[in-house]
Amino acid sequence: MNPTKTQAISSLRPGAEWVLRGDILEWLDETQTQPSEAEIEAELQRLTAEQPRKEAEALRSAAYQSEADPLFFQYQAGEVTKGEWMAKREEIRARYPYPNP
Repeated sequence: MNPTKTQAISSLRPGAEWVLRGDILEWLDETQTQPSEAEIEAELQRLTAEQPRKEAEALRSAAYQSEADPLFFQYQAGEVTKGEWMAKREEIRARYPYPNP
């Protein structure tokens, strides 16, 4: 899912007070300056570019928890080899590769 303008504004000015009505930004914060449309657009592009990596990280994390972590505990108990555990980790990395920068 692509990042939204709301996410971009929140990323640029964490904790700021504002309201977005359609495409109209009403800035309520008295301590932080309102980001320009160019800043918001640039942040949207940055967030969009990092999205594939975040998705791969989330998929890897879930797979590590459900597939590799049990093997780690079995390895600690002497039930499987370190190689079996590490092979599963490599399989997960191959299944969910990070995009090239």
